[in-house]
Amino acid sequence: MERAMDGNDMKNAGKCPVMHGGMTHSGETVTDWWPSSLNFDILHQHDAKSNPMGPDFDYREELKKLDVEALRKDVADLMTDSQEWWPADWGHYGGLMIRMAWHSAGSYRLADGRGGGGAGNLRFAPLNSWPDNGNLDKARRLLWPIKKKYGNKVSWADLIILAGTMAYETMGLKTFGFAFGREDIWAPEKDTYWGAEREWLAPSDERYEDVGKPDTMQNPLAAVQMGLIYVNPEGVNGNPDPLKTGEQIRETFARMAMNDEETAALTVGGHTVGKCHGAGDAATLGAEPEGADVESQGFGWLNPNLGGSANKAITSGIEGAWTTEPTKFDDGYLKMLFNHEWQLAKSPAGANQWEPVEIAEEDKPVDATDPSIRHNPIMTDADMAMKMDPTYRAICEKFMADPEYLRDTFARAWFKLTHRDMGPKARYVGPDVPAEDLIWQDPIPAGPTNYDIGAVKREIANSGLPLAELVATAWDSARTYRGSDMRGGANGARIRLAPQKDWVGNEPERLSRVLSVLEPIASKYGASLADTIVLAGNVGVEQAAKAAGHDISVPFAPGRGDATDEMTDHDSFDVLEPLADGYRNWLKADYVVSPEEMLLDRSQLMGITAPEMTVLIGGMRVMGTNHGGTKHGVLTHREGALTTDFFVNLTDMGNKWVPVEGKPYEIRNRKTDEVLWTASRVDLVFGSNSILRSYAEVYAQDDNDEKFVKDFVAAWVKVMNADRFDIA
Repeated sequence: MERAMDGNDMKNAGKCPVMHGGMTHSGETVTDWWPSSLNFDILHQHDAKSNPMGPDFDYREELKKLDVEALRKDVADLMTDSQEWWPADWGHYGGLMIRMAWHSAGSYRLADGRGGGGAGNLRFAPLNSWPDNGNLDKARRLLWPIKKKYGNKVSWADLIILAGTMAYETMGLKTFGFAFGREDIWAPEKDTYWGAEREWLAPSDERYEDVGKPDTMQNPLAAVQMGLIYVNPEGVNGNPDPLKTGEQIRETFARMAMNDEETAALTVGGHTVGKCHGAGDAATLGAEPEGADVESQGFGWLNPNLGGSANKAITSGIEGAWTTEPTKFDDGYLKMLFNHEWQLAKSPAGANQWEPVEIAEEDKPVDATDPSIRHNPIMTDADMAMKMDPTYRAICEKFMADPEYLRDTFARAWFKLTHRDMGPKARYVGPDVPAEDLIWQDPIPAGPTNYDIGAVKREIANSGLPLAELVATAWDSARTYRGSDMRGGANGARIRLAPQKDWVGNEPERLSRVLSVLEPIASKYGASLADTIVLAGNVGVEQAAKAAGHDISVPFAPGRGDATDEMTDHDSFDVLEPLADGYRNWLKADYVVSPEEMLLDRSQLMGITAPEMTVLIGGMRVMGTNHGGTKHGVLTHREGALTTDFFVNLTDMGNKWVPVEGKPYEIRNRKTDEVLWTASRVDLVFGSNSILRSYAEVYAQDDNDEKFVKDFVAAWVKVMNADRFDIA
């Protein structure tokens, strides 16, 4: 009988018979060999092949079977249940569970909507192995018996956030509410840009133009250093200075959609419970989860000196609790911070922390394991910023004067932190969803569905508006959608409101002219303007298809509503402004990142696959929808007809492609050198990149005219309906 291979076999093995993750024996990838080639992995994230649940699994249907009260009770009981393999501070896992939920949600960033707790990404690298997430692997494993019990009826993403919320409830906070509905991913989002550093906690200067000016941090980043969720708790680059740390806090939290009051409330409420862990030298810890060997079974940071005692745990390096009663939600943090003078000290792990100059013995928190011992409370540099930064101090003084206001403000901020990336309330599930509409949820009223769709389309068709303007307006309205946090899109018709109506990419003059025609039509037939804009785009596509010899009807689902200015948080919508739109062959400015890379990023946010991207580009070009009416990439003599001409002429071997300094590329006849067309990099990449060319050649074939129209319409409808969470 054959035996299993052990460690010695591996060490003594000869030439390995399998490849190691790359295209050659070196293990390097295509992009390692050719760094300038496009990496399409970002468009292939969460491929169906990685999902063990199969295409028929419907999480929302499974949620209907969930016994929410039983789950809540099990999670609440877990907080104080004994788990011998991992010790709990003061016999309560609340602080650990809160930190897990917080760090799952806290990776969210407003600029591109990526990060956050909405997909259970904390289970995977790199987040599962960030230094800031030390020992959160234990928190998730503590939840495993509950996940195992409820199975498919609750996702990891929901369970992680619920655990933090229930922890607060068991510690005395009345929370604002909770929504289920987060669907798990099954592979790392390895193409998300978390920073260029190649070292954990490398000096943060790398991501700033000037580290002394926090607003110069690279977009879309929102944390000060690689491996951190927010700021360095020891100070800027580990150097204590509460006022400078306060400036970084303000910037990082703003990049996560939090204002000063929400930021102060989250800091106060977050540090009212639990503790920091720095009882010894972090160098004694084992490797992080992703770097640990197989016998660790996914655990990391194994502590050889833990010995089952919570007071020997090591995570951040800072050691101690903030309050006298760290398992109780109250105003003890504020009393501790403001009623004492503080001085710099060193933790047992050698980290910078603040400790009181003088404190009564009874005001000290007891040891996390031995209640007969008391220790000094601690504050981080971020905590000291709450006292020393004038704005944060004024807010904290308001909280001290009204503890109930603190509770309400924190509960709302916690709800926002843990739900910000879920999108609109239409995606919320469960009995604890708050009835109140919150402006950060981008509320949209329900739209009418009982109007005469055919009559609206006929009126649009007879309006005299060019089909290119109909299509471009609908596209501009829908293209703001991003699947990272389910914001934007055509629903709400916010393209007619500030700030969108004034965006350069939306061609304000053309937009105003088109809307002045569509608004009376919508009013006449009782349709929403949001629906009418999409219908206008559909009419344009149908006209273009007919001009190419195809009589089609673009599918349409009514029911979009029209948002108002009062429903729109203008500042948070600023980040949705496109800097480039390859689909309309437009760049707002020259960027370090290539136009084709920006096209991939935009496509991924919109949920568009590489084949869909290809067919949409080809169709948009021949319909003449370029920004400003430019002719770059309009590779057809039949502009306005939904033909395959873009692909046919791009791949025509009778042509050559010539760069012209300071101008778009020229496509010339090889024999006569006649300039036939001009094109951008975004156009030419569909002929130069081997993957995109393979798609382009499909549509350039003589037998795929009908397939092209069919595929274009399917991709178009997908974009128009991307934000319709009210339809299947």
